[in-house]
Amino acid sequence: MNRKFKRYGRVGTVVFMAAIFSLTLTMLKTNICSAETGSSPGIECGKDIAKNIVHATALGLGEILKEVKAEDKRVALIRSFVSSIRFYPDKSGYFYVYNSKNVNIAHATQKDLQGKDLNDHKDVKGKFVIRELNAAAKKGGGFVEFYWVKPGVKGEQKKMGYVEPIPGTDYFIGTGVYLQ
Repeated sequence: MNRKFKRYGRVGTVVFMAAIFSLTLTMLKTNICSAETGSSPGIECGKDIAKNIVHATALGLGEILKEVKAEDKRVALIRSFVSSIRFYPDKSGYFYVYNSKNVNIAHATQKDLQGKDLNDHKDVKGKFVIRELNAAAKKGGGFVEFYWVKPGVKGEQKKMGYVEPIPGTDYFIGTGVYLQ
């Protein structure tokens, strides 16, 4: 038991350091993109950031979750991990995680969604947002345009989301960039 804990500790440390490195690179890229546009990142730059940060985070979480078998502990770990991460200059970048049945596992800015089945959730334009995100994740990852609540802004805003499956799990993770 002690040996397994130590191995998990080393793997967890390596994955954590890789995630920090990836986040640092993403923050640097965010600052470069913002400097180019003078404000929030442009759509192509924002999409690039979203894809890279989701990919690195999905791989990292997949490695960490290999050692966590109990579902409640997996959910707690994911929630803790994504809870405080914010990116983009306006801090509108955050993570969300769903399972393959479209139940929200974690949401960094809307904690009230956690544990809820959002299979039938439609945005203001009538799109089944989570169904489409799930379909993109099942293809290995992809972008979906939809409307969602932007932190600090009333009403749903146009967003380009990117999702990928978390390897070895029944989950997918995503983020996105709000469009002007």
